[in-house]
Amino acid sequence: MEYSFKDDYSEGWHPKILEALLKTNMVQQSGYGEDEYSKEAKVLIKGKINNQNSDIHLISGWTQANLVVISSILRPYEAVICAETGHINVHEAGAIESTWHKVCITPSTNWKLTPQDIQAVLDTHWNDYHMVKPKLVYISNSTEIGTIYKKEELWALSDFCRTYNLFLYMDWARIGSALCAEDNDLTLSDVSQLTDIFYIWWTKNWALLWEAIVINNNELKWDFLYQLKQRWALLAKWRLLWVQFIELFKSDLFFLLAYHGNSMAMKLARAIKEKWYTFLTDSTTNQIFPVLPNNVIENLSADFAFYKWKNIDKNQSAIRLVTSWATPEVAVNKFIEALNTIE
Repeated sequence: MEYSFKDDYSEGWHPKILEALLKTNMVQQSGYGEDEYSKEAKVLIKGKINNQNSDIHLISGWTQANLVVISSILRPYEAVICAETGHINVHEAGAIESTWHKVCITPSTNWKLTPQDIQAVLDTHWNDYHMVKPKLVYISNSTEIGTIYKKEELWALSDFCRTYNLFLYMDWARIGSALCAEDNDLTLSDVSQLTDIFYIWWTKNWALLWEAIVINNNELKWDFLYQLKQRWALLAKWRLLWVQFIELFKSDLFFLLAYHGNSMAMKLARAIKEKWYTFLTDSTTNQIFPVLPNNVIENLSADFAFYKWKNIDKNQSAIRLVTSWATPEVAVNKFIEALNTIE
């Protein structure tokens, strides 16, 4: 096998993160976020998002973050709205439903929600106490197929949610690839201003593990630490996680690595387009979904690992290719060479 394009977390961690963890390893610190690294990192992230009023908490995993955030916001009779393709609906093994909250799904275009999509759910559920009450809107950026929200789209969602007294929650598992996409016009500050709560997942962005939950709405801050504790998410050694954040953001290493991942994906995309193949979606992030003849896919899979995403017809299918901070350009070149040799 030449190389795996299956995901963006197959490699370990950037060497500078390992060096920072080793350097601080034997320094004694207080636990549960009272250490100097946690305090320094919170100051740093508040500066990056341009919001000194945000509360910031760490948590260890993607699904756990969604579970804790959503269950902490909703009352027992309230529900969360998401695209039918959303991660909390498809790939989290019913984690949200296990907290006794319904996920109200709606069709979407390019896996992104619009006010019209949300309105369709409200029209069915609103002011009917025989049904669950939608209270939270969940979006992901970039989406599971690599599409991103533009500033105008997020503004529209934010305004709609505020008009209808809904909370807006962004799953930012692929923050790096979204912010560094060539057509992105959103900033960290924009997202902090336009959402009630979001989280930043560093596991896909070259750290050991962790997610930073950023709470912008004062109404959602109350007793959140109790929610973390009850969900087994209050970590004694938060310092290990914050050290990684400091290393990634103190000199913008995070963005340099994200640009690399995206640029490798775009190099693949350009080569595939030159062969006149189409794409399932127009992605400018580190995930691309070319539609290839099945015989081409079979030949490529002999040397490269990737997911067969969707059957298009009996002769062709869409595959998913994912690049990362560690994807070597030589691996991309070898994939392109292999593609060009297949008739």
